[in-house]
Amino acid sequence: MSYPGYPPTGYPPFPGYPPAGQESSFPPPGQYPYPSGFPPVGGGAYPQVPSSGYPGAGGYPAPGGYPSPGGYPGAPQPGGAPSYPGVPPGQGFGVPPGGAGFPGYPQPPSQSYGGGPAQVPLPGGFPGGQYPGGQAPYPSQPAAMTQGTQGTVRPAANFDAMRDAEILRKAMKGFGTDEQAIVDVVANRSNDQRQKIKAAFKTMYGKDLIKDLKSELSGNMEELILALFMPPTYYDAWSLRNAMQGAGTQERVLIEILCTRTNQEIREIVRCYQSEFGRDLEKDIRSDTSGHFERLLVSMCQGNRDENQNVNHQMAQEDAQRLYQAGEGRLGTDESCFNMVLATRSFPQLKATMEAYSRMANRDLLSSVGREFSGYVESGLKTILQCALNRPAFFAERLYYSMKGAGTDDSTLVRIVVTRSEIDLVQIKQMFTQMYQKTLGTMIASDTSGDYRRLLLAIVGQ
Repeated sequence: MSYPGYPPTGYPPFPGYPPAGQESSFPPPGQYPYPSGFPPVGGGAYPQVPSSGYPGAGGYPAPGGYPSPGGYPGAPQPGGAPSYPGVPPGQGFGVPPGGAGFPGYPQPPSQSYGGGPAQVPLPGGFPGGQYPGGQAPYPSQPAAMTQGTQGTVRPAANFDAMRDAEILRKAMKGFGTDEQAIVDVVANRSNDQRQKIKAAFKTMYGKDLIKDLKSELSGNMEELILALFMPPTYYDAWSLRNAMQGAGTQERVLIEILCTRTNQEIREIVRCYQSEFGRDLEKDIRSDTSGHFERLLVSMCQGNRDENQNVNHQMAQEDAQRLYQAGEGRLGTDESCFNMVLATRSFPQLKATMEAYSRMANRDLLSSVGREFSGYVESGLKTILQCALNRPAFFAERLYYSMKGAGTDDSTLVRIVVTRSEIDLVQIKQMFTQMYQKTLGTMIASDTSGDYRRLLLAIVGQ
């Protein structure tokens, strides 16, 4: 079905990234206009977005068919800013093309991610380092997990943006709101499809879907829905801005995003941050953090980590020796040596270095970092090492601590569930069960309530 302002054949397939070494051009300012009605980051006015339309979008409608700069674009352009590379149509974000390792989230073939809900055997003891609090060993990636990562949210088949827009309009019209109808649509569409629903809604009703949803929802449910409707790169940039806005800084948010994303994702986030908020991410980091933690984050936001999949065992041996001499093997700590190795080496290379370090020092590198560092720089360095060992386990741990004890850190819960839902949430759920002997769904169900709980569980796939 076609409708005014849209190409009759529908949208072009969601573009992948250019070959390694070629950077995609970031969309012009205003590709992700700050959505009207989104929680302003600190309430300041954002720079006006020029209404220049969407140049260079082969096969896209003229600006008239798009939502005005108050909303999001209907869909990212070819070469635009989808946050997760290699997205053949119908696979969702983050599925490696042809099973090749996900750039920047690489694993050696014998130690790679699960490609589905295969049962992960529970190893007797986890090799690897310690949890930040030293409670339990940090699990390494089980060899049983096969190549490829998997999200719990997949693009819907027979997708019709107009029909979905109509369902959402009916759900919000009149007295009360039919939250179940909203949950059914939002939880079962990919982020790319949600952008198209938003554009269709504006075309059909001349109203902004986000504003309408905000007027019907509140609290955690509102935060979750808004997160689901932000394009991934924009959501990461928005989260970073939010973490540094106003009094105090949410350092753990900076660590969680900057220490775990691929080079490509980080570069897109840096550009999006500049084009949407008119600010330089590196400058904001420098003014909000200090010392060795500041240096680590500045290194991270360069997006220059080596992404070669091959492991150089000789270098791993040398790096292990170098790190030992910079820490355990001397009085005091040479922090810059840790920063250099952990900020530049690929994740498979770091994993090999951790193995070489354990053999040489009779102590694992994670616990050495815990002895040599403290505070946020310790958390940042450990996050990098934990991602090298087992990225899904890192996110499983963050989810667990967002709900453990009194109260729930809802922002962390929402951010991880939303950002990983199309990448590796299947593996995160597997690791969660393995590490905590309970399912992620069970813990969410006992920690949340109402429509917020229903929507979270629908995304997690319970």
